[in-house]
Amino acid sequence: MRPAPSDGYRRALEAHHRAAPPSRVDPAIAEAVEPQTAAMRELSRRAFPEPETVPDDAPAAIEAARVQRRRQGAATEAAALRRARAERAGTLSPVTVPRSLGRTA
Repeated sequence: MRPAPSDGYRRALEAHHRAAPPSRVDPAIAEAVEPQTAAMRELSRRAFPEPETVPDDAPAAIEAARVQRRRQGAATEAAALRRARAERAGTLSPVTVPRSLGRTA
């Protein structure tokens, strides 16, 4: 249960209600706007349909991207390890970096 508002809060709220201008909504205008709003919502619904529901066990798009990045990273790491092992075994020559790439400016 909420505690009762303090006297200062109630006084401030009363002062606000006295100072705030009364609502100027014309009921006839509000009634005329309702069908227009409904029509705009329908047009929006047709233009931007809700996506088909995805089963709960299906991975989300972000999760699918993460899985793909992990697989690519694992494949790159495996290739690097194979190359390093081959270089250590002497079956593959080490990669040589041209001198021009070793310096800047």
